[in-house]
Amino acid sequence: MTPRPLVVLFSGVTWDGVRGSERQLTEALTAYADVLWVDPPVSPVTPQRYRGIGSTRRSWRPSVREALPGVTRLTPVALPGLTRPGIRATTWPLVRAQVRRYLPRQPVAVIACSFDDVLGRWDALNVLYGTDDWVSGAALMNLDASRLRAEEKAALARTDVVLAVTPELAARWREHGVDPVVVPNGCDTAAYRCIEDVEPAPLPDGFPAEVAGVVGQLTDRIDIRYLEAVADTGIGLLLVGPRDPAWEPERFPALVARPNVHHPGAVPFSELPKWLRRMDVGLTPYADTAFNRASFPLKTLEYLAAGRAVVGSELPATLRLARESDDVVAVEDPAEFARAVLAVVRAPQDPVRRRGFAEQHSWQARAAVVAEAIGLHVVENSHQR
Repeated sequence: MTPRPLVVLFSGVTWDGVRGSERQLTEALTAYADVLWVDPPVSPVTPQRYRGIGSTRRSWRPSVREALPGVTRLTPVALPGLTRPGIRATTWPLVRAQVRRYLPRQPVAVIACSFDDVLGRWDALNVLYGTDDWVSGAALMNLDASRLRAEEKAALARTDVVLAVTPELAARWREHGVDPVVVPNGCDTAAYRCIEDVEPAPLPDGFPAEVAGVVGQLTDRIDIRYLEAVADTGIGLLLVGPRDPAWEPERFPALVARPNVHHPGAVPFSELPKWLRRMDVGLTPYADTAFNRASFPLKTLEYLAAGRAVVGSELPATLRLARESDDVVAVEDPAEFARAVLAVVRAPQDPVRRRGFAEQHSWQARAAVVAEAIGLHVVENSHQR
């Protein structure tokens, strides 16, 4: 039997982290190829950062194991202080050497999900996958924007194919002489197919019956004025996800102290359906920043896949979805946002229509676009779910 094609994907996040766009696209790509998923490197002197390697002992050996059928996970090891000036110059040569050692066969494509020095080093198609505008988000991530710009320029110069999450990011990258393929984020529609059969998550006694909710990380990306305006209406407000302690240190505690606001904190992906079951409408209350204007929030499509309508702040990605679907509302002002939430909660619900729309934006649909861009075809012995 002819071996399945192999794709190497250098992820910007660990496999065990938030199940975001890189992991979900990887899972969908197994319809076309086997994938060697490469975690960000870890230092052997920080055992708490092994994140799933399975041992708390210090080790200089990389970890290799099957993550899913069709997906092998490699966690490479680098020198202590791997991001510090000087030592940093050794990090990516070490990572590349470990990847070469554990390659089961020649890859057809190498996909980088960051500007790290991994492209242009392989006898394979070199692909940059921009899941966000990292330069615009440098301050949010406490990174040096000038260094990121230099790394961005170098990475784009080494690519054969460029994938960009939004037209806004693609337009900026075209200034570097490349022609990106736009691949918006998708959604895992299968995860929410049986949501109406799921036992709803418990809520505090006396919590309002009408509920709006946010799923995801609570960080500077969110404009808290939208949440405060929704809470002012008196309906229930559910905030499901981890909160960055630095985000709104005074206003957030005041918000969650209200009797109609509940913050259960971080929950596993597998438990999201029971929280979404409690919501009548999903919220995407992002702040108007350059980073958010070039982003595509995963949560918007996940709400629709769960059969919930969406009210979001007026950013380009939400506006595009609102033009395609009556179940997505994009507004600019917090007061208007709250009025839209009330109108949606009290309108007739049509979850079947929303799920049908979400199916058009599944990760399987996104993987098909990526596969075509890098010359892959569906294989018979597919591992896809």
